This record gives sequence, structure tokens and C-alpha cells, in this order.
Amino acid sequence: QVQLVESGGGLVQPGGSLRLSCAASGFTFSSYAMTWYRQASGEERKWVATIYSGGITTYADSVKGRFTISRDNDKNTVYLQMNRLKPEDSAVYSCHVLALSAWGQGTQVTVSS
Repeated sequence: QVQLVESGGGLVQPGGSLRLSCAASGFTFSSYAMTWYRQASGEERKWVATIYSGGITTYADSVKGRFTISRDNDKNTVYLQMNRLKPEDSAVYSCHVLALSAWGQGTQVTVSS
């Protein structure tokens, strides 16, 4: 069955960096667009970034220039490199495969001094 497992979250100071990973299984990873979403406490889930099967990437304006989405098709893993983190980036980050209606369990990112 389709599985998505996120990792890499944690507590980081403002201005710091984290790299999130989402390990995928149960489908032909290289054929699908992969997306990161985030949900802050008390707020709706919001789109962060997408990487398509051909490698094209798109970003929400709020993270453009600070976050980088990438994928390793050999490892069936999608990454989110987050730099220059801000307190407002604090959220549970989840990966998603739209075409398969699949979600991971999420990983918590907290940006605080």
C-alpha cells in the first residue's frame, strides 16, 4: 500500500535551517508529483511546494527563495530544505501525492528562540 513517512522536523532558532524528508513506498515514485503542505496550530493546511515528475518546482510566495524542494528517485524520497526559518514557519509539515490521495503523518517544525 502507499506509504509516506516524513522525518527531520524539530526545534530550530529563527534564521536556522532544517531539511525534511518524505520516504515513499507502494507506488512508482518517479512518476508522480510530490507536494509539501503545512498546518499551523489553529489554521488551515496550506500548500508549500510541489516538485513534478520531470523536476519542475513551484513554491508558495511565503517560502520562495528560502525553501527548496527536491527529489531522489533512486531513494524514493522527496526533501524540503528550509533556510532562514521564521517563527511563522512553525507548523506540522506533511507530504502529499495528489493523484493517489495519499498523506504522510507529518513532522513538527518549531521555530523559536
